[in-house]
Amino acid sequence: MTTSQILAFGIILLMMVAFVWGRWRYDLVAAGALLLAVAVGVVAPGAAFSGLSDDIVVIVGSALIVSAAVARSGIMEVAVRRFAPNVSTPRAQLILLVLVVTILSAFIKNIGALAIMIPIAFQMARSSGVSPSLFLMPMSFGSLLGGLMTQIGTSPNIIVSRVHEELTGTPFSMFDFTPVGATLAVVGVVFLSVCYKLLPERTRESLSMDQAIEIKNYTTEAQVPQESPSVGQTVSAIQALSGGQAMIIGIISATGKRRSPLPDSIVQGGDLLLLEGEPEALDKMVAQGKLAFSERRDAEVASAETGVVEAVIGEHSSLIGRSARVDTVRHHRP
Repeated sequence: MTTSQILAFGIILLMMVAFVWGRWRYDLVAAGALLLAVAVGVVAPGAAFSGLSDDIVVIVGSALIVSAAVARSGIMEVAVRRFAPNVSTPRAQLILLVLVVTILSAFIKNIGALAIMIPIAFQMARSSGVSPSLFLMPMSFGSLLGGLMTQIGTSPNIIVSRVHEELTGTPFSMFDFTPVGATLAVVGVVFLSVCYKLLPERTRESLSMDQAIEIKNYTTEAQVPQESPSVGQTVSAIQALSGGQAMIIGIISATGKRRSPLPDSIVQGGDLLLLEGEPEALDKMVAQGKLAFSERRDAEVASAETGVVEAVIGEHSSLIGRSARVDTVRHHRP
């Protein structure tokens, strides 16, 4: 081996060790490895950043931007809530999540599609009382299968199209991968829908009492005063005040009419907002939005802080076999 080859392999080895170690960010490690390669003469200074202008980098970067835009818009959460409001069984939720991730992965970056749907998967798992692992692993498989269907679904397809263009003069078109990719995706979705019980379910059995009664998400109510700066703001703008740690799950107008908390819904004076999130995030949203906790909420909190109830599990109780953690989170929110 030549000196340049030895140095190149050494830099790659150091980069892999840094990736596995995880002490520094991946992009900093990659940039540091490139600069080191330039410093030792493995890479010519004029060619150090030429790869950033490659079509593949531009396409992948554009796909990531589109994925992030879709994720931040909240459009998928709204679509699932509006068009599939009655999907409540774990199996139906699993099929819905895998299908959506698979289809999305064909047209945006598969990693981005998975990131968009993960919060929805956690919400469905919490509402059904099952472990999120039941949904997450099939969704990851679905994202991989969906990425096979189009040219932009996954980075290897883009690279293969580029190599084909260099060899034959013409690249693959957008849907040249679809016949094989769609067939594999359909077979994979059917398999996951039928054999999902073969997947391991990750649960924590040994919990301390403090962990069992710990409540991470609270549900509360807040009134929108007429003089509040939140009047006329969208739901997404008010949720942004919490740093993404709390959300509006319902809106009740002053006349008692319920409205869906769509991201672009306008909050009006006198509205009652149903909020869910971490306590600090809820306080931050209420304080910065100049909202007011409802009197009913204050009364419930006061009674919860001063009252003690003792209960005995009956012989035929539906609580038999449940964990304290699940039932605390589902039934003991202030």
